[in-house]
Amino acid sequence: MTETVNAAPPPVTAAPAPSTTSTSTAPALALRRGRWIENWNPEDHAQWESQGRVIARRNLRWSIFAEFLGFVVWQLWSIVAVTLPAAGFALSTGEIFWLISIPSLVGATLRIPYSFLVPRFGGRNWTIISAGLLLIPAILLAIVVGNPETPFGVLLLVAALAGFGGGNFASSMSNITFFFPQREKGWALGLNAAGGNLGASVAQFVVPIVVTIGAGAALNLPLAGWIWVPLILVAMIGAARRMDNISNAKADFAGSAAALREPHLWVLSLLYIGTFGSFIGFASVFPKLIADQFPEFATVAVGGASITLAFLGALVGSLARPYGGRLSDRFGGARITMLAFAAMGTVTVGVLLTLPLGNFWLFLGCFLLLFAAAGIGNGSTYRMVPVVFAVRGGGAGADAGAGDVSTQRKAAAALGLISAIGAYGGFLIPQVLNVSYQTTGGYAGAFMGFIAGYVALLVLTYTVYVRSSRLRDHKI
Repeated sequence: MTETVNAAPPPVTAAPAPSTTSTSTAPALALRRGRWIENWNPEDHAQWESQGRVIARRNLRWSIFAEFLGFVVWQLWSIVAVTLPAAGFALSTGEIFWLISIPSLVGATLRIPYSFLVPRFGGRNWTIISAGLLLIPAILLAIVVGNPETPFGVLLLVAALAGFGGGNFASSMSNITFFFPQREKGWALGLNAAGGNLGASVAQFVVPIVVTIGAGAALNLPLAGWIWVPLILVAMIGAARRMDNISNAKADFAGSAAALREPHLWVLSLLYIGTFGSFIGFASVFPKLIADQFPEFATVAVGGASITLAFLGALVGSLARPYGGRLSDRFGGARITMLAFAAMGTVTVGVLLTLPLGNFWLFLGCFLLLFAAAGIGNGSTYRMVPVVFAVRGGGAGADAGAGDVSTQRKAAAALGLISAIGAYGGFLIPQVLNVSYQTTGGYAGAFMGFIAGYVALLVLTYTVYVRSSRLRDHKI
């Protein structure tokens, strides 16, 4: 049985007089069992203003909460791995780096199939499933870190399962895309992304507190997993009761195939590895870097608990991301991305110079600037994608709606693919640092490599998107 959500327009017995007020002729919204919505069309102004906006914002709120928990679980091992030696685990530096980086490798890979699962299962249904999957790594983490005899292979497997949290970003963004009209997609997706990114900072702030408070000289590491279980259950129940599925949401495999043949997808993916990859990679490894370089600042005692200042990095990067999009709207995404890479390269030089000085506060200040630049670059690079595809499709740059339907489909597919490819930076950054430490006993070599990479990406951005005779007249 189908339940009508809004009343049909009254019958018209005569031709209406001309009026400035338009009446929607679209079919009325209808709700099927399982919270499936029929006839959803956010571009229909009457439908959007009467009911669509309320429904979309309700779904956005629960999507943000579920994605936030995804990032929390994704980043749990960034802080837990650093504390394992103090809990009696005999692990080498290389093994700790693998525990830190493997969730990013798995999460980046899962983003590709996750982006197609919302149309297959429904946004509400897949949010319930994907949130439920977070229970697996959270509960298993609580079990395995309670026994210092747990083999490294088992720890690595459980850390890999935390990648479920990284995959959530792609499905969450895909789902919210279907709910909002084109004119409000940027705002909605920006909130969704920022809410998720904050999960990395919250995990790094909360976990050290809960594992140390009241524990005395020991660490209650299993709490690092158990504390999130009730919140995950709340997300599942909230999604079941408050979110909706959209029946006309379709997976666009043809659009993805077309996007993969577009050279700009690969160029933009490289830029996103440099921006988002740096953000998530450095966020994961920052607690380890502080513990290695400044062990006396690895944790700071506050009352009966301990905190790590590493959470500030992910926090600053998350809060800076929306400003990258806002600046891009005014000055163009390519120019802001260039400035972001210039700042990232310059600040990384500062990090390299502060390492021999042994000054923690200079080190922390430089890294927070690096996170801010990476966050701005996240927003500006992501903002470039639909504009580049609009120009390639014959649109007028930033002021184009998005080109024709084919261009819109390629741009939407490219956003999902680029977010997946960029997340591999979360694996590459820790592993480059690991190789540098294993071969030289320090991290200077890795930071020199990062500087060279940022310079190369700056030049690439300038060459392709700023100097290009085809693209320079558009606000890309």
